[in-house]
Amino acid sequence: MSSQAEARPASKDGGPGRAPAGAQGSDARDDAPQGRVRRSVAARVGRPSPGWAVPGVLFFAVFAVAPMVYAVYLSFCGSWGGLGTPHFSGLSNWTRLFQDSDVRQATVITIVLTVLSWAFQTPVALLLGVWAAGREKNRAVLSAVFFIPLVLSTTAIALLFKAILDPNFGLATTIGPWLGFPDGNIIGSSNGALIAVAFVGGWQFIPFHTLIYQGGARQIPEVLYQAASIDGCGRWRQFFHITLPQLRHTITTSSVLIIVGSLTSFETVFLLTQGGPGTSSTTLSYGMYREAFQGFDFGYASALGTALVVVSTLLSLLMVKFSGFGSMRSTREGM
Repeated sequence: MSSQAEARPASKDGGPGRAPAGAQGSDARDDAPQGRVRRSVAARVGRPSPGWAVPGVLFFAVFAVAPMVYAVYLSFCGSWGGLGTPHFSGLSNWTRLFQDSDVRQATVITIVLTVLSWAFQTPVALLLGVWAAGREKNRAVLSAVFFIPLVLSTTAIALLFKAILDPNFGLATTIGPWLGFPDGNIIGSSNGALIAVAFVGGWQFIPFHTLIYQGGARQIPEVLYQAASIDGCGRWRQFFHITLPQLRHTITTSSVLIIVGSLTSFETVFLLTQGGPGTSSTTLSYGMYREAFQGFDFGYASALGTALVVVSTLLSLLMVKFSGFGSMRSTREGM
């Protein structure tokens, strides 16, 4: 008996005798060609090759980093019109930039437009996003219809609203008196033009930010609302004490996108108001276009564009820093 027990090989679980049931079949399947292929694919998926990122890195380097580096170089060149060889001129463009009264005015207009855009888009998108996070079928249908402006181009939207706001043939003569413009010339007035730009931009991008808030609202644990209902909290108290705190990182993300997008807004201003009337809606990005392609001063325009990129980046970093978004702490307290 002892010799027979010693002759039997030990199983994988440490006991003598027969291997566990199914082990031989599993080994056979693993040794089969299909099993080897599965193991090879799993190994490749589990260890992605760094070479997979090369196309994306090259695309970003060619179409983002290289133009930005060249723009920084041109900002230190003299009045270059696009032909010939640019010549290095030191800080002349930057000195002119900080002394230009038109740039200061465009900076104020850009800040006002950014504040208007954020104040208009954030509360509307937040409320719509929380509402769209519901599970009812009618909300899904209405949300799909509401997201249609998101798939339209900025050019088409700007031209559409330019026709609507035309003081002669559009609806501006009808809606203008209700908005405080008796003659209906909304885009022909200093204040109306900037408000129109902010409204058109919000009409296009509120669906995008609504989608962000909808996704964030659906990640909030339902048990928090159930506990609040048991404690007697109504919908508004739940919104202010549960929904808003849980969405603070989502609000930061949306706000960064709104602010950066407003600082660099160009197409709507170009097609809707062309910086007018006068210079009342001339933003920094439109001023950069005017200096480059109307004044043919690419060096000064590059300095303006570089300053705009630096300011946008710094604002984004400051918002992430002081909002606590960078720490990525969990907002699901008690979960």
